Amino acid sequence: MLIDNSKKIVIKLGSSTVVDNKGKFKKKWVTSLIKDLKKFRGKNDLVIVSSGAIALGQNYLKIKKKKIKLEMSQAIAAVGQIHLAGEFQKLFDKYKIKTGQILISPDDTEQRRRALNVRRTFDNLFKLKAIPIVNENDTTATAEIKYGDNDRLAARVAQIVGADTLIILSDVDGLYDKSKKIIKTVSSIDSNINALIDNKKNLYGSGGISTKLDAAKICINAGCNMFIANGKKDNPISNMIKNKIYTHFIPKISSLDARKKWIISSLSSSGKIYIDQGAARALNKGKSLLAAGIVKVEGDFEKGENILVVDENNNNLARGLSSFASSEINKIKGKQSKEIENILGYLSKSEIVHKDDMVKL
Repeated sequence: MLIDNSKKIVIKLGSSTVVDNKGKFKKKWVTSLIKDLKKFRGKNDLVIVSSGAIALGQNYLKIKKKKIKLEMSQAIAAVGQIHLAGEFQKLFDKYKIKTGQILISPDDTEQRRRALNVRRTFDNLFKLKAIPIVNENDTTATAEIKYGDNDRLAARVAQIVGADTLIILSDVDGLYDKSKKIIKTVSSIDSNINALIDNKKNLYGSGGISTKLDAAKICINAGCNMFIANGKKDNPISNMIKNKIYTHFIPKISSLDARKKWIISSLSSSGKIYIDQGAARALNKGKSLLAAGIVKVEGDFEKGENILVVDENNNNLARGLSSFASSEINKIKGKQSKEIENILGYLSKSEIVHKDDMVKL
């Protein structure tokens, strides 16, 4: 199977797969997963993205509330994260497998320099023959700056480390069509696929099919295969391979370099730049975006932030890194490049978004 030929594999574990309904760590199931992972050791680099810190923290602190304020959930996560990492370490140690913990916040993946630092940390853990165990840094994340689920986090990690495959182990067998049959393969996330979204969540989970499709979009654009499979059964990876029960999201054959894969896989944008028809035609031919073609700017963003380029009908044309702050673009929009220095009072680039920093959508 495809998984056997993957050099780097990311496995995402949902809360319901590692924590039972009583809030206790599922040692038996995780042990069965480790036995599966041992089959890939040696020829593969493995990463685990695991939920469950808040659930374990609630159990330890004897908190049964389902709805908890953000600041309190951060404190609970700080308690639970120690237990989550400790439980993993104890079980992996029995099989003589080293583990390392990485806590990631959105700034770590959405800012290019920090994303490269994260990549280096993963690479060094691979050299040490240790399996990175990743979770969102819930203890410092805010409602405004938060992944909100580990599906998208896992996809972003897969993109950053250059993984061939992401396996999302959840409480479902895959993506179901309207007649409740599993869809075996998906090659694009279109309106028909989006119509299948069911946002029912389990007791501890923060995601649903919606967040898994968001993750799939990232993987498809990054050239990474993604599978949704049932994580409730023992030996989940062996089970999905043997019984062929899963949904496989097939990536595009991408010629994008690592930088452009990172740009297109961004989880959000800081603003929008609206352009006229002439600029849209130039972008379609692979040209950079110049000030003359800009009609309107939406949002407040700084130089280097990820933005969307849209036409006057609000169609997304491209995603890229702005060479100017929104306040600067508002001063020079519609102007010729030779006028920029006089308007701003200092010499700067002529391209608002350079073609090397932009990916067409």
